[in-house]
Amino acid sequence: MPLLKEELYTIDYIENLPEGERAELIDGFVYDMASPSRIHQRIAFELGRKIADYIDANNGKCEVNLAPFAVFLNNDEYTYVEPDISVVCDSKKLSDKGCHGAPDWIIEIASPASKRMDYMIKLFKYQSAGVREYWIVDSDTQNIRVYDFDRDDTADYKFSDTVSVGIYENLSIDFSKLMPNGL
Repeated sequence: MPLLKEELYTIDYIENLPEGERAELIDGFVYDMASPSRIHQRIAFELGRKIADYIDANNGKCEVNLAPFAVFLNNDEYTYVEPDISVVCDSKKLSDKGCHGAPDWIIEIASPASKRMDYMIKLFKYQSAGVREYWIVDSDTQNIRVYDFDRDDTADYKFSDTVSVGIYENLSIDFSKLMPNGL
């Protein structure tokens, strides 16, 4: 589990971390981040590629960003996250530093160390900040939890299922074919 530091911090703390160290800041609390596993990275890459291919094929205006990508979620000094995948459809939110405000769609790849963050702390933050859709992909349990905040709906899927994307009418991701060589 990420380690919580006990005093309030600002984005200045994150920006001054030593090279190679990563952390997230939620309401002034710092959460150190562990390095992702190979499986974590493969899932994020394959999902990102599928989403980007769909956007490109449909001349979409949204942009897919993979971690590490800065999201200044509340556009304040106290919250900074690095979701595994961020889909941003409003180009005015994007700068060279990252996304200022809520992405339209966020996907987190859960790990044993991040489950509390992904299923509880980030869930609340993403919903309250205005993220439209939030997926938690858990390779350990091979489950996908989908929060469609636009429709106030939650659904659970397996890695054998095809999952429809709420922010796009015609995009579905077949998790059984996501990683051709398996986990």
